Amino acid sequence: MAQLSLEHISKTYDGNVKAVDDFCLDVSDQEFIILVGPSGCGKSTTLRMIAGLEEISSGTLTIDGKVMNDTEPKDRDIAMVFQNYALYPHMTVYDNMAFSLKVRHLPKDEIDRKVRQAAEILNLTPLLNRRPKALSGGQKQRVAMGRAIVRNPKVFLMDEPLSNLDAKLRVQMRLELARLHRNLKATIIYVTHDQTEAMTLGSRIVVMDKGRIQQVASPQELYKHPANLFVAGFIGSPQMNFLSAEIRTDRTAVCLDAPVPFPDEFAKKLPEDAADREWILGIRPEDLTLLPEDADGTWKAEVQFYELLGAEAHVLCTADSQQISVKVSSDKVPEIGSICTIAINEEALHFFDKETEDAIF
Repeated sequence: MAQLSLEHISKTYDGNVKAVDDFCLDVSDQEFIILVGPSGCGKSTTLRMIAGLEEISSGTLTIDGKVMNDTEPKDRDIAMVFQNYALYPHMTVYDNMAFSLKVRHLPKDEIDRKVRQAAEILNLTPLLNRRPKALSGGQKQRVAMGRAIVRNPKVFLMDEPLSNLDAKLRVQMRLELARLHRNLKATIIYVTHDQTEAMTLGSRIVVMDKGRIQQVASPQELYKHPANLFVAGFIGSPQMNFLSAEIRTDRTAVCLDAPVPFPDEFAKKLPEDAADREWILGIRPEDLTLLPEDADGTWKAEVQFYELLGAEAHVLCTADSQQISVKVSSDKVPEIGSICTIAINEEALHFFDKETEDAIF
């Protein structure tokens, strides 16, 4: 497989529209890198620049130490799997997978060996004589992946390959992709807007917004230590709660007119002028607990709405006109309109500078 390096990569379209701005990333051999972010953040454009389908406006792309900026797509030894399966409808599964090898004039016995090996990996052997119209969506996507695998490329690029599948098939295909990565020991760069895919598949995740990298980290690191307000709000479902907060001169916090306790090591991370600045307190719904109204806690809140999500429920409350989301067990959902006490896990607090949006802790 391969190592990639993207050094200060940018893409500017006519009218000085910057789709990707100063993208820097080193990808190690056999890594599974996920590019994630909202629509229009530049993730697919970045992938297409790696593939050679988009010209790089500035910066340097290297694969195994070789500069690839001006190398034709066919000479980059990269295989791409698109959102659209793009299978030839008149060809069988076998012929779809073998097509790129035939174009390269490989010997027939080598083509047959490669196709059957890929079919075995993807459980496609019984389907080799079928045409695409006789396949399910998940089977078509596996054929598209098989077409990439037979080439044995240095890098696999995948652009939202599961977005056309239903929820059940997406779960199944995520398992297939994880198994494929382990078996092939492949270097994969994968684009998605689905954070569940990102968190379950990626060895590292690149969070993008407005063409720029916001944070690069493991799934656990992103979730526990988001670098800024955007990452904190994008990663996690339901979204992290964000509440206006003040820091007193004694370096304790107040939020919703109530003191918010946090450990001494957190207070030490606050800047000297903390009392003169505006802050945002962030806390995830699972780090809050709903208690009876007369219990000890941090805030009093009214229950406005709830969603049952199997074993869990997402409860939406209001306190001092601010909304607060809380995750609870589905058998402990309070009545709508009832008053509850919200207790917080003080070890799980996040503080963000309101002006810079950077995380303090």
